[in-house]
Formats: sequence, structure tokens, C-alpha cells
Amino acid sequence: MNLAQALNRAISAYQIGNLIEAEKLCVKVTSVKRDFFDALNVLAVVQASLGKNDLALTTYNRALALRPNFADGFYNRGVILCYLKRHNEALASYDQAIVLRPGYIDALYNRGITLQELGRYDEAVTSYDEALALRPNVEALKARSNTLHILKRFVEAIAGYDLALTIRPDDAEACSNRGISLGELKRFDEALESYNRALTLRPDYVDAFYNRGAALKGLKRLDDALASYDAAISYQPNFADAHNNRGSILRELERFDEAMESYERVLSIQPNNPDALNNRGNVLKELGRFDEALMNYDRALSVRPDHAVANWNVAVLRLLTGDFNRGWEKHEWRWQNDDLELQKRNFKQPLWIGTEAIEGKTILLHSEQGLGDTLQFCRYASLVAARGARAILEVQAPLHELMSSLVGASKIISKGDLLPEFDFHCPLLSLPLAFETRLETIPSDNPYLRAPSQALMNWSARLGPTRRSRVGLVWSGNAGHKRDRERSIALHTLLPLLDIDATFVSLQKEMRSGDVAALKDHGDILNFGDELRDFSDTAALISQLDLVIAVDTSVAHLAGALGKPVWLLLTYVPDWRWLLDRDDSPWYPTARLFRQNDTREWHSVVIRVREALLQFIECQRQSAKLAQTEI
Repeated sequence: MNLAQALNRAISAYQIGNLIEAEKLCVKVTSVKRDFFDALNVLAVVQASLGKNDLALTTYNRALALRPNFADGFYNRGVILCYLKRHNEALASYDQAIVLRPGYIDALYNRGITLQELGRYDEAVTSYDEALALRPNVEALKARSNTLHILKRFVEAIAGYDLALTIRPDDAEACSNRGISLGELKRFDEALESYNRALTLRPDYVDAFYNRGAALKGLKRLDDALASYDAAISYQPNFADAHNNRGSILRELERFDEAMESYERVLSIQPNNPDALNNRGNVLKELGRFDEALMNYDRALSVRPDHAVANWNVAVLRLLTGDFNRGWEKHEWRWQNDDLELQKRNFKQPLWIGTEAIEGKTILLHSEQGLGDTLQFCRYASLVAARGARAILEVQAPLHELMSSLVGASKIISKGDLLPEFDFHCPLLSLPLAFETRLETIPSDNPYLRAPSQALMNWSARLGPTRRSRVGLVWSGNAGHKRDRERSIALHTLLPLLDIDATFVSLQKEMRSGDVAALKDHGDILNFGDELRDFSDTAALISQLDLVIAVDTSVAHLAGALGKPVWLLLTYVPDWRWLLDRDDSPWYPTARLFRQNDTREWHSVVIRVREALLQFIECQRQSAKLAQTEI
């Protein structure tokens, strides 16, 4: 049998799947004739099929030394180098294949994959585009969209998945990945449709069940989200990420023991999973086991020191427990925490956090989070001014007019307005770090905001005289807030208060559907929601009241900043600023705190508020009688 016949037999053996025999024959041929190019090429293909990638690479190198213009050889060599994770060399090999054969579609496609592996995403998209210009291809369309997703170009990614699905309507992967991009745009209903379509095409598609859970969570359908994660786990019992997300849903449902079990399951699969350690810390925090929570956060950080969420959680826990010394510094991790969706401002002017002298300088103080945060931390403008600086305060537009009364701010501008010249900048929530604020040094001069005089006159006339105590009510905040489920309540929860002899005034600007009906049933509650243009109106209305009773929202901060008595209804483990185990607030001297106990129900809180309100109104009556007697 001559060498050509042996090579043909090797090719036949390869074609029928007898790879061992094919390799033996090729090795025999190339040992007799070392420069037999065709045999070397077949041997490399066979070795690659056997998973002998290092040998295959050596054989391709031998073949290409004999025929350096062999485009397919460079392409196949690139594939082997990718398997070996030698991506830079793979890229060079694909580039050479394309030089030898311009318009080499497979090489352009694989080049895109390699560039993606190297993190060169824009170049990867260009490579996919070149391949797709030559021939529409579902795999290239999906790969391109996957890369666009990484680049956060979600709308373009969705368009690519849509095109892939016009070519191949039954592509479950394209449906599922399309849902992920839609989820990033918070188009959760459409994302859910995509996942459901994927699961219709592939009922056991684990990733689709997993990602569907995230969409359902976005829609606040927590029980359905839990069921979706359970389905993913039923097909893949050791799916650590699904167990982890399942735990997060259970935590949000306040099923803390079950959440702990989910995180323990993750840690049995991956003992050093930093996300599970961090999340277990969150549950321990909710249970009031703060030392154990901190131990879990620290363990997560020992695994991944740059874990932004764990660092942030350490900050929040330290601040909650009054450890401002270590809390404020860690609080700067908020900028790396994607969950907070903050947009860091990248000014050419330096950030000021207290180290440089600012006398004679202009500093921009800019809002960064919610309206309540701005209302709480704008107070630091007076401290900045006391250091001899000119403070420009940038706030959300609804706060602009109100902030004109703030001492220490030389200029107020709204977000989006043209910025004046300045020398330094500081986000509002970095000011406590800059001033090294401790519990005993919180700037608590009160009030530090006042309603505009015209608004005060308007609302005084609008309400007219009254002989009864006026009590403002706030029972829900921003529905999009991450903790809305915990901190907001329904109006009917406050029913035990409403038979008290007082005039109740709704301070709600936005009303939820269930509350609209409840408000109609209690027509004696004054409701001015549509007339509250901005926070100047709300401030003026609050100024006409004797007391504000509120859940943890921006209106509570406003009442505190105005120096108005404000009673806060707080969850068992509240936001860090309300601290623990106290019924007062060092931030707001006129605040009184009513906390849930470990049952986490609101009824007992409202009953305590009712008892206190009866005493408050009686004290007001006695004071009024005394005043009349003195007159």
C-alpha cells in the first residue's frame, strides 16, 4: 500500500468516525514522508477532533511551513489556538487567513468571537458586520448582538436578535438573549414574552427559566419569579446562581429562613461564592444579627476585595449602627455599586472631600440620589460657606425654588442647567466624609429650610382658620424605590387614626389605585395632590400643619428640615440614617420615630401612633386654653 492509498484510508476512517485508526494511518504516512502536506493537514484535523489540541497546533505549524498561503490552515490553526485560550495568536492566525482569502466569512466570524474574548468589543462588532455583509448568518447575528449587549447598546442588540429570528423563528437562544437585553431596558413585559417564547421552543431551557425570574422580579411578581427559579433548579439542581437569586426573592418576601437555606445551598456548591456570602449577610442584617452580617460581608471581601455591593453593605451597616468613623469612608463605594444606578459626574475640576483649603474658592455641591437625600444633606452648604468658600448648589428641579431659603448656598441651579465656573466639586452625600461627621457633630440647626413667603400666604388662605389640630399624612413613597415594598403602606393601614378629632391632610402627590378608593371613602381627609406643583407648595402646606405623620419618604425629610414635628413609621431594620434603638433622630430634632418590632407588621405601630396622637392633640388643647386664659 503506497502513501496515497494510506492517506485515502485515513480520510475514510475519519469520515466514518474511526479517529484512532485515522490518526495511526496519518502518523505512519508522515513518518515516512515528513513533508507530505496533505497528510499533515488531515492529521491536524484528526488530532483536533480527538481533542489533542497541542499536537494539532504543532502539526498545523508543520503544514503551514510547507504551504504558507493555505488560508484554511490558518483558519483551523486559529480555532485550535482559541481552544488553547491563546487568543492573541488566534487573532493573528485569522487575520492571515483573511489576508490570503479576502471575504473569508468563517474567519471573519471567528475573528469577531476572538476579539470579544479579548475584550475588544467594538472591533468584534466590526468583524461580525463584515461577515454579515457577505452572507446573513444567524450565529453571527446572535454573536454580534451578544457583543452589543456587553457594550450596553441594548436597542441595537435587540434589533439583531429580531433579525436572527426572522431567519430562524425557532431559535430559542435568540429569544432568551433578546429577553436579557429587554430586561436591561426595563421592558420587563416584552422580556417575559421573549422568555416564554424560548420556553415554548425548548421547555427545558434552564437559562431561560433563570432569566425569566429576573423579568418577573422586575414586574414585582415575586411569587412567579420564585417559581421560575425553582424550575431552573429542577433541571439543574446545582445551578448556584439560580439558588442565589431564589434567596434574594425569598428575602424580599420576608421569608428569611428559606432565603438562608438558599444561600447555604449556594455555599455548599461554591464555598467561597462572594455574592452568596454578601446576600447571606443581608438576611442576617434583616434579622438584626448585625455582627454575623458583618462577618459575612468581610468574608465576601476576603474572597473579592473589590466586591462593590459588599463594600457598600459594610458602609450601610456601619452607619446604621452609628459607626460613622468607618462608615463614611466605605460609603464612597456607592459609585461602584451598579445596583444603585448612580451616575458619577466626571468633572475636570477636582473632587473635594475635606483635604484641601477652600477659602476663597467656588465649590459645586451636587445632588446624586433621591429628593430626600438632597433635603437631608443640603444642610452642609452652611459648613462649606463657613470655611470661606462660595457654595453653588445643584438640585433636582422640584427643589429649586425651596432651596432659595438655604443658608450657605450662594447660588441654586437645577440639574441640567448650564454650570457656572467652579474650582472644586463634591456630591452631597460625600459631605459627611469631608467634614468627618460623627453622631455628636451632625449639623442639626433647625429649621434650615423655609417655604417661600408667597406660597405660605397662598396656602394659609387656601386652608383658612381651623379650631382643630391639622395632621399631615404620608403613607407611600416612590413606587420604583428598591425598598418600596417594605417602607410604603396602604392608606387603610392608617384607619385607626382617622376617627380622632383632628383635620387630616394628605401630603401625597401621587396616589396608588387602591388608595384612591380609600380616600373617597374618607372624604374628610383634605387632599391637595394636584395642587402641589413642587416642594415649595408642599413646604408651605406643611407649614400650616401641626404635625406630619409619614413613612420614610422625602416628605418626612422636608418636614424635618422645616422644623415641623414629624413622626416616622419605620421598618424593623430601617434605612441607615434612622439608626437603631432610639425614638429620636440626631439629624432632625423635631422627629419622633415609631419602629416595627420583629413581627414586621404595621398595626401595632399605628396603634402606638394613635395613642401618641391623642396625647399630642390633648396637649395642644391644653396649651390653647392656657393661652386664652393668659389673654
